[in-house]
Amino acid sequence: MKQMNVQIVTPDGIRYDHHATYVQCKTTVGEMGIFPGHSNLIAPLDIAEIKVRRIDDVNHVDWIAVNGGVMEVSNDLITIVSDAAERERDIDVSRAERAKMVAEQELQEAEETHSADQARRARVALQRAINRIHVSKH
Repeated sequence: MKQMNVQIVTPDGIRYDHHATYVQCKTTVGEMGIFPGHSNLIAPLDIAEIKVRRIDDVNHVDWIAVNGGVMEVSNDLITIVSDAAERERDIDVSRAERAKMVAEQELQEAEETHSADQARRARVALQRAINRIHVSKH
């Protein structure tokens, strides 16, 4: 069976390293599915989930929340570099829920004070929290 190696790297080091038969991710221009033998590419990633179908258990899928980043596909090696990445089993849901509430409050305050920069930061924080919550429910 053909396979790829998938590595997710953050400033804290390698967060994920497994062999896979399929990877699905969201780039800034849309969803992308990758099978072994995919052509080489580099693509910017959105704040979203990454789905990895592992080679060691065809019925098992790993879900990873990433805060954007860059993906490189090169000769069946997928390397994702992101400032943060969490597997579904490692997500602290209560912390993510609190982060969501704080971001919603900050967004409301930014809109009331017409602070575009504060609103942009709050939207990104909200998107990250929602992504983590969504991935934790798989």
